[in-house]
Amino acid sequence: MARIVRLSRFFKILSITLLVLAAFKLLMFAYSNHDTDIEFLRRFNEKYNVFALVMPDDLKFAGEEVPFDDPEILERFDRELLSNVYFQSQGLLYFKRANKYFPTIEKILQKYNVPDDLKFIALIESGLTNIVSPAGATGPWQLMKDAAINYGLEVNDEVDERYHLEKATEAACKYLLDAKKRFGSWALAAASYNLGVNGISKQINRQGVTNYFDLQLNQETSRYVFRILAVKEIYNNPKKYGFNFRKKDLYHPIPVNYVTVDTAVSSWPEFAAQFGITYKILRYHNPWIRDIKLTNPNGKKYRIAIPKQGYHHIMSDLKGVIPELHDEKAENPEDISIVENI
Repeated sequence: MARIVRLSRFFKILSITLLVLAAFKLLMFAYSNHDTDIEFLRRFNEKYNVFALVMPDDLKFAGEEVPFDDPEILERFDRELLSNVYFQSQGLLYFKRANKYFPTIEKILQKYNVPDDLKFIALIESGLTNIVSPAGATGPWQLMKDAAINYGLEVNDEVDERYHLEKATEAACKYLLDAKKRFGSWALAAASYNLGVNGISKQINRQGVTNYFDLQLNQETSRYVFRILAVKEIYNNPKKYGFNFRKKDLYHPIPVNYVTVDTAVSSWPEFAAQFGITYKILRYHNPWIRDIKLTNPNGKKYRIAIPKQGYHHIMSDLKGVIPELHDEKAENPEDISIVENI
């Protein structure tokens, strides 16, 4: 009996304690919703802070000096650095996608002897996505149709090589090399990627100066090289600017093999099914395919990337025998399988 009395007393004490705690929490909640402005501001300042950024001591653009001793130049760079550091979601996506696509871009820049800094043009232009601008610029390098065709890309309703990362990068390299030859400066070449060669030439002739940092340009072009510099600085020093991630958090290339098509393809979905993938996955790895078919009247050879098995969720009704493909490192189209007309 005494034990029962003790247990009853214990539960009463416990119940009273819980009620007191609940009442205390309610009071705290009510108080928190009736803070004075001063108290509310104090708590805000304790929990949320935005810091000014320390400017780098020395930063070059493609080996060219940036005159940071000029306060106007320093302010323009500071604006872009702040804008990109505190746009954290975009910054993280930049790091994730760059890990996937920069190795391909870097090899092509090296092949054409274009400075590595120019890879950041693709990053600020598109975020390394296949977007289309209101003006019609397309793909990771945001090439306009006329410029793309002028530099050897195929652009039509069935094939648009502005979406082909390797070929678009080569076209961008050719453009930048031509612009560098004309202006003698990588900064001006990069600025012309935004304003156009004729636009930069016009301003040089009007203003009588030949240095990007001395030109009065429209707001977008005047910010352009500084955006590249800011993204470069953040990319090379992620922890300095508060970006924390692990290697596994980044996006990684999916291993592929290749086949070559030199005939018409009446149905890309049927073509994809031969390799146990969907049309969606085929387009994911070959975004330059723009239609459900390929007429190919001239028998042009197209190199088609086919992902290795095990990297995508594949529809269960695609159960065909997967042909054996050549290794993904094969570079000579003559060494890659030819697929007959589908």
